[in-house]
Amino acid sequence: MEVRTIAMIGAGVMGHGIAQVLATAGYDVRLYDLHAEALTAALERIDRGRYGLRNAVLRGKLPEEQVEAILARISPTTDLAAACANVDLVVEAVPEDLGLKVRTFRQLDVLAPPHAILASNTSGFSIVGIAYATNRPERVIGWHWSSPVPAMRLAEIAVHPATADDVRDTIVEVATRAGKRPVVIKDTARHWGFVANRIMSVVNREARQIVAEGLATPEQVDELVKDCFRWPVGPFEMTGGRTRQGWE
Repeated sequence: MEVRTIAMIGAGVMGHGIAQVLATAGYDVRLYDLHAEALTAALERIDRGRYGLRNAVLRGKLPEEQVEAILARISPTTDLAAACANVDLVVEAVPEDLGLKVRTFRQLDVLAPPHAILASNTSGFSIVGIAYATNRPERVIGWHWSSPVPAMRLAEIAVHPATADDVRDTIVEVATRAGKRPVVIKDTARHWGFVANRIMSVVNREARQIVAEGLATPEQVDELVKDCFRWPVGPFEMTGGRTRQGWE
């Protein structure tokens, strides 16, 4: 199916980055959040944040003449019904609370057109559980992004047994157009986290232990990981500099 308009649900750390990437790819994006101030902050980060459009211009990643057109494709709103009206795809990025996600998907199921795909950016909740909270489980899929969204090419596409083939293929196409490298994996209820997050949890645990032992600072760990493995960001940058020893 052809995707033209996308509703982005949640304007936080992940949501604003996803909106930016999708708008840069040429999609019209309705950026929804409960709070108007969150939308204002999101648009500022999209425009002038560290991974925003203006810095992309300075790094030679984006022609300056495209900035205003990209911003014009992002429509902020605090009206969920308006965000979902006549869209082809909804991407959810609300906080990682399963109850909240289930309630959100029940709302999206009512408000979005019957043909619309509902995608969750959950880091690891079972997609099948979220899907069957709706009356369209075959049109629900997991699309896990990684932070910072504009820099990370991850597109972990999690399908459950009822996911329709055209839904899977459409998300792969959208992710590719957005400059990501989609990999389709199977949903599981046996573990929290998909493939990337299960591996990353081991990295994070070891990175926190290294800092706790006083062997290196978080900044040093990030630099070593980037230099050794050619990651665009290190584990502490990816999680906003948090550790269990007081950075959370």
